Amino acid sequence: MSIEEKGSISIHTENIFPIIKKFLYSDNEIFLRELVSNAVDAVQKIKRLAALGQFNGELGDTFVEVALDEEKKTITISDSGLGMTAEEIKKYINQVAFSGASEFVEKFKDAKDANEIIGKFGLGFYSAFMVADLVEIQTLSYQDGAEPARWVCDGSTSYEISEGSRTTRGTDIILHINAESEEFLSKHKIEEILDKYGKFLPVPIKFGTKTTQEPDGEDEEGKPKTVAVEVDNIINTTAPIWTKAPADLSDQDYLDFYKQLYPFSEDPLFWIHLNVDYPFNLTGVLYFPKVKNDFDMQRNKIKLFSRQVFITDEVKDIVPEFLMLLHGVIDSPDIPLNVSRSFLQADSNVKKINSYITKKVADKLHELFNKDRKSYEEKWGDIGLFVKYGMVSEEKFYDKAKDFALLTNTKNEHYTLEEYREKVAPVQTDKNGQVVYIYTNDPAKQDSFIQSTGKKDYDVLLMNSAIDNHFVSSLEQKLDKTLLKRVDSSVASKLIEKDDSVESVLTEEQSAKVKEVFEKAIVKPGFQVEIVGLHPEEFPVTVTMDEFMRRMKDMAQMGGGMSFYGNLPDSYKVAINGNHKLVNRILQTEDAAEQGALAKQAVDLALLSQGMLTGAELTAFVNRSVELI
Repeated sequence: MSIEEKGSISIHTENIFPIIKKFLYSDNEIFLRELVSNAVDAVQKIKRLAALGQFNGELGDTFVEVALDEEKKTITISDSGLGMTAEEIKKYINQVAFSGASEFVEKFKDAKDANEIIGKFGLGFYSAFMVADLVEIQTLSYQDGAEPARWVCDGSTSYEISEGSRTTRGTDIILHINAESEEFLSKHKIEEILDKYGKFLPVPIKFGTKTTQEPDGEDEEGKPKTVAVEVDNIINTTAPIWTKAPADLSDQDYLDFYKQLYPFSEDPLFWIHLNVDYPFNLTGVLYFPKVKNDFDMQRNKIKLFSRQVFITDEVKDIVPEFLMLLHGVIDSPDIPLNVSRSFLQADSNVKKINSYITKKVADKLHELFNKDRKSYEEKWGDIGLFVKYGMVSEEKFYDKAKDFALLTNTKNEHYTLEEYREKVAPVQTDKNGQVVYIYTNDPAKQDSFIQSTGKKDYDVLLMNSAIDNHFVSSLEQKLDKTLLKRVDSSVASKLIEKDDSVESVLTEEQSAKVKEVFEKAIVKPGFQVEIVGLHPEEFPVTVTMDEFMRRMKDMAQMGGGMSFYGNLPDSYKVAINGNHKLVNRILQTEDAAEQGALAKQAVDLALLSQGMLTGAELTAFVNRSVELI
């Protein structure tokens, strides 16, 4: 029987192909993803029909093959799947899967996202015309008595159907690559795209051959011999670990898979195997990497798949913001292959997936904390960043995490939020009933302040990660009757206001005199001098910045919408210990120059201990110190 038919795809489609070429050109490599995943679908469908007893023929080898002919300038995608009859070609290929092409043209004149177009209108097959000026289909249906069929189209609206030459079940799609797309006639380029999109497809994908060494008996000395053998180059792993049950996998399997995804990374800390089939389908494995503080380096490490076809590593809307630092794979057939940003933001399944992942991560962390607290504490340096980020940004996560979040002090002891409150409340409650948590963000620089608080039996928390600025403010809002103060925001005895404060021994007149001497000695703007009563053993001068002011400035620096504060000049408090013997010495000397020199030296020492003495002022201080010696 001879089939011969020419026709036009649709009366409306005059503009379809130019539009496809124009819009999809920026991302034209996806033609291969589309055609290979269509071929995989065709193979999976025939396997399904065989399993259901609706196809009784020989299944034979089921595979997809990509072949490159550089001389003929063709790329061929072949499969051993369902195949099509001439009628099916008309149905699936000619009647492009949307209604009203003119409406389509109008609607997508200004489209920004190629995926928006393909996904919306089932144009996967037509992406072939981005790179080919002639596309040919050779196909033979699995149905009894089916005749082979051929379809040819040159990217205009005309097509031709005739008798085909294929003798085995399945389909060949032959692309005659156009002049602008000859970059795809490179073995390396095709391999790169297949590796990117098809690395884990569920059907073997062949691309050329490779040479391997196989055992070939032994030589005279009894040593094993090998022989070079040419074998099919299969580019994919058809059953990656996320498709298997956790019970069938060892820790080594998870680590090997991680190495396959991120060849140069350190081993992850632990992982979470995702597997849910209601109210949406989702599988995957998420890994907690070792992060430390460089957390901008780590993004875009989660790969999103749909039925084992890679879609994107832009998973911002699927994974909660604070878990963008995780690595791994998520696969959901509920997310269409051609996914656009606007789809992700609007889709209700995506929102459910986001909540599910948050819950799974919280459950896993809680389980690790309960099961082996010591090991959990050892990993806290890495885990803490995720947990704090989550607590700051997600209310639901905070509610779960408050039971397994840890606070670490300068002695490297770890406490849960509840344990820490119990530890410090007896000593660190102020006269208004507020519990004061004291923290440092730079223990080396703030050591003198830490030592001063230690004399009062106060505990100091370590808050020196990139997220701690926000975490401190968040804790203050969430915890009942709690204040957080940085260790250098005031002198030790003023950090926690008590009723038993030490009074200065100076008279009002002496205080005014000392204040005047120090104000003359300080030439910097923004320094306010005050005389305070401290223990005689405390430093004579302490320079501090108000907690609220400093916090606002820090947030402004991190772009926290506090730019008003960022523009204000710095202001510092200079606390003069009225009970220190240096103050007495200044009062006893009549020489104004000597008074000024002593005051200047004491202020510079205070600035030096804060790392605030630099440049010419530091040089002058060193010279003055040498003279005093």
